[in-house]
Amino acid sequence: MRYPLYYTNMPDFDPYHRGLGVSPDTNARHTEISDVLKKESMMKKIHRSMVAAWLAVLILTSVIQATEPIDIASRRELLVDHHLIERLDGVRLELHRPVRREVVFRTDAAWEGNGSGYQSVFQDGDRFLIYYRGGHHPNSKAYKTNRNSWDTLCVVESKDGIHWTRPELGIVEFNGSTTNNLILDAAMVSDFGGSPAHTAVFKDSNPDCPPEERYKIVIVGRKPKGLYLMVSGDGLRFKLKSEKPFATEGAFDSQNLMFWDSAGGVYREYHRAFDQGGYKGVRGIMTAESKIPTSFPKPQWLNYPSATEQALYTNQIQPYFRAPHIFMGFPMRYNDRGWSPSMTKLPGLEERQFRAKQHPRYGTTVTDAAFMTSRDGKTFDRWSEAFIRPGPARQDTWVYGDNFIFWGMVPTKSHLQGAPDEISLYATEGYWEGKATSFRRYTIRMDGFVSAQAPFSGGKLLTKPFKFDGSQLEMNFSSSAAGTVRVELQDSAGKPIPGFTLADCNDQFGDELERVVSWKGGADVGSLAGKTVQLLFELKDADLYAFQFTNGE
Repeated sequence: MRYPLYYTNMPDFDPYHRGLGVSPDTNARHTEISDVLKKESMMKKIHRSMVAAWLAVLILTSVIQATEPIDIASRRELLVDHHLIERLDGVRLELHRPVRREVVFRTDAAWEGNGSGYQSVFQDGDRFLIYYRGGHHPNSKAYKTNRNSWDTLCVVESKDGIHWTRPELGIVEFNGSTTNNLILDAAMVSDFGGSPAHTAVFKDSNPDCPPEERYKIVIVGRKPKGLYLMVSGDGLRFKLKSEKPFATEGAFDSQNLMFWDSAGGVYREYHRAFDQGGYKGVRGIMTAESKIPTSFPKPQWLNYPSATEQALYTNQIQPYFRAPHIFMGFPMRYNDRGWSPSMTKLPGLEERQFRAKQHPRYGTTVTDAAFMTSRDGKTFDRWSEAFIRPGPARQDTWVYGDNFIFWGMVPTKSHLQGAPDEISLYATEGYWEGKATSFRRYTIRMDGFVSAQAPFSGGKLLTKPFKFDGSQLEMNFSSSAAGTVRVELQDSAGKPIPGFTLADCNDQFGDELERVVSWKGGADVGSLAGKTVQLLFELKDADLYAFQFTNGE
């Protein structure tokens, strides 16, 4: 153990200590040595006392930190990570993939094309909006015969998230007509060297945002290079917010985005960069946060403590709309597999070989979508398995740029009459093949990204200690006809609370988003609100997606 600096560097201590018997004045030297040794003994005692005190503080701090309950208040908590999980016994966290639905739109207008990408989708009142890039990919066959470049930003709208139409806006002229759904073209952003090629559009939920700036576009500019902000009061007519970019460190050659974090009270921006700088190394994601949307500090890399290194082309990070303290990302993963027998068996070989002549990776790269979550916006739990796979080999699949999930998700009606609403996500299909890009819809149950799942043999999940607000416990769960879920409330010592034990719990079976858990004495848990408790879930052939304490509202 190293002694404190004031001990090891005492004046003349080391020479005297190492030089016993060297001094001609032996008695004086012995006296001096004796004094020094007494000082040494005293300093060691002081040192030991200090070390003991520090160890006591560290142990006490660790105990406090280990036992300090998490205050979840009345938040909805999803089981997408181990944030609230103390122990799993016979239960595992299972990633669920969304269901592939219909193609809801094709970018086949003259000003659109097969290079449509970087889409943003969100609900705006009683309508849904998708903003997207128009134009053909410059390395596709369609571009060689019709040089329709990436110089436009378009919008479509819908009442149900399934049927989409182009509004006739009269804003941008294309081939002599303004009868189109164009928002921007290159000429409108040339002053700062901007390009509609890489944009993200969002509706600012900051309550202090001026109404005339409620809609925002994150756009790449070159004078100087960086990310700029455009603002609008109606989501259609935008102007530059500041001539100074709010971020300058990064590659920015992807969908770079920003949103208001209502839980943290800050704006968060995420953009693409390479780990070796410029365009060298592995594609990754950087982030920064700020109280204002026009200036951000130096960005930092996202962390993935338990994930293998993968090249992430996009990030698609957003607060989950049913639990905004949880951030979700749906990055498109970049995989250059090279030429192999498997590569030649994928669909669209002729088109793939044509693209490879422009650049080898254009023919041998395939993409899919991943899923990740975070509690602080910086450290993410990322699944190594795909959230969306390319699917069965068929026309317009297994293409570089496919399975690009749009930034945003929206609630939509279920295709089953009487079933609860579900979540719709959208992804590209047939990117830079043919003359148009397809928008494919996917659906997943509310909160249904990950579940705590147990087989028929059963299993248990114990939460970490926490405090809550509310009078009843609701859970989003699904079981088989023979399956069941039971719940036990335990005190801070881990002992079952009388009246709320597993034996007291009524068997819960079914498939609901908000099942109120009940025990023999009823469903009221209000007497435990504000106290430290743990939940023990016993599952049998069932999935638990989320839980929440509410007041029954």
